[in-house]
Amino acid sequence: MPGIILTVLLLVLPAAESNAGNTVVVRAGSLLDIVNERLLSDQMITIRSGRVQTVGPWSAVAVPSGATVHDWSAWTVLPGLMDMHTHLADSAQSANVLAPLETTAAESVLQGVAHAEKTLRAGFTTVRDVGVWRAFNDVALRDAIDAGIVPGPRMLVAGAYITVPGGAGDITGQAFDVTVPADLRFGVVRSPAEVRERVRTLIQRGATFIKTLATGAVLTTGTHVGAQELSEEELRVAVEEAARYGVYVTAHAHGAEGIKAAVRAGVRSIEHGSLLDDEGIELMRERGTWLVADIYNAEYIDRAGTLEGWPAETLAKNDATAAIQRENFRKAHQAGVRMAYGTDSGVYPHGDNALQFAWMVRFGMTPLEAIRAATLSAAEMLGRDEQLGSIAPGKWADLIAVAGNPLEDITALETVVGVMKGGLIHLDPSLN
Repeated sequence: MPGIILTVLLLVLPAAESNAGNTVVVRAGSLLDIVNERLLSDQMITIRSGRVQTVGPWSAVAVPSGATVHDWSAWTVLPGLMDMHTHLADSAQSANVLAPLETTAAESVLQGVAHAEKTLRAGFTTVRDVGVWRAFNDVALRDAIDAGIVPGPRMLVAGAYITVPGGAGDITGQAFDVTVPADLRFGVVRSPAEVRERVRTLIQRGATFIKTLATGAVLTTGTHVGAQELSEEELRVAVEEAARYGVYVTAHAHGAEGIKAAVRAGVRSIEHGSLLDDEGIELMRERGTWLVADIYNAEYIDRAGTLEGWPAETLAKNDATAAIQRENFRKAHQAGVRMAYGTDSGVYPHGDNALQFAWMVRFGMTPLEAIRAATLSAAEMLGRDEQLGSIAPGKWADLIAVAGNPLEDITALETVVGVMKGGLIHLDPSLN
């Protein structure tokens, strides 16, 4: 499938974000200045070639001659939201643990097309897609979005999971004599040398970061959430090899020892962090390691899993980690651990990404802190804060519009009425 997408790319016009160089103006009734932590009224945002040119009071200057004007004066305007833990280019989670074996690469990437559009229309203009079962489906989807073939958020992609045999990122639950296709086990490694080779190959084939599975998982049957799977040496090799290419590594890690091993190895972020202990919190704070904790996700797993008959093992592991993950999120926030917004979308329905904001506020963040986690903090974690994360001159014109004031009611972000990505409108509030 990636080869087909790349062939198509040769036939299309330049990427959609070029915006043809025309001047676009957005009139914002209220504008959230995430850098200076203030809400400004009646602002003019001028945009050219997909990037913000100026931001200032509507009454201060005239609208540029010939500009296309979008009147968002009835709405609150924020930077485009960013989800740092998604799974767009895959089938949705279900009771069938072997569903990846029943979907072709073509089918799963086409499902990803629908997932990407739902995510964009929910106001998430940039995502970090943290792994796919079929290797490089995420690369193909990213390239199609960048080329303007299909609508979707800006994607950073991992290509495949780096995992041990039978580990959190492997296919499990099938009969022992069933042969799993190679693209579903592309990142399975058995030694530091194999880690190095897999990391190098993933980057060469289009991955923009590396995803390691340091511990067991809630959703992978046969794995133990608290058990460390990749060794600290293997994690360190992944970090060292990725660094040769200017690429960072993130680690799926629930168990306390796996978390600490990953942090010592130098990963950029810890995903989930459910059983994080006080030593781990202090280590993350000292090293500047980011925490991306999907604290809404357990609510959905419990509700949908019970209704749909998900494996009893999955539901038991979810029950064992949900409350402690949320309490550790609170403790880590209070301790000053850096945090970015990530939801694990794909476990729950794509497009519902904003439901987690209320949970982050419930467990210790202010609404502004939660929004910052999904905007400027996420951009900082990616090392792209000069391009993304706030509405400022020189940055990509990624904007969303909502009703009301999300600083007073964070659930306002659950109903997005306007979306602009790179200066192009994908959801027009005048049509809602």
